[in-house]
Amino acid sequence: MYQPSTNEYAPFYQPYISLVGNMDIQRKLKNQINTIDDFFVDIPEEKREYAYAEGKWTVKQILAHLIDTERVMVYRAMRFSKNDSTELEGFDQDAYVANTNVDAVSYDDLVDEFLILRQAHLFFFKSLKDADCKKKGIANGHAVSVGALLYIVAGHADHHINIIKERYLKK
Repeated sequence: MYQPSTNEYAPFYQPYISLVGNMDIQRKLKNQINTIDDFFVDIPEEKREYAYAEGKWTVKQILAHLIDTERVMVYRAMRFSKNDSTELEGFDQDAYVANTNVDAVSYDDLVDEFLILRQAHLFFFKSLKDADCKKKGIANGHAVSVGALLYIVAGHADHHINIIKERYLKK
């Protein structure tokens, strides 16, 4: 079973990769569809527009951020898996969220968009061979492997679910 080594990603991604642990990454990414659906559907309506502190994102904005980040990370993985050695720029997550009009999109549509996006990405993930997972490219100034990007996608979603549980849903 493929597991990224520490030379396959920048140190700031370690917390996301650690959240995945030794689980088969394909299974983890697939299982997250139901977990994410159940989690976000169960968030009370009054908490969906809630931010726990000034300057923090709302739950709706976090969903938009998860969508943007998954798109960016999977795009990177697709490029690197095809031996594209073009260095890819980073992205400013705060600017992306600030320039996403979450008020124009329903909460349910954001949840559905994330789930459909993940389902579509699963077809790409299934097409990868072990050798593809070890392929690397440069993104945001750091070397990263295709396999590490899959772990980052999964761990990033878990990270934000944990933050929502701890900071948004505490009674």
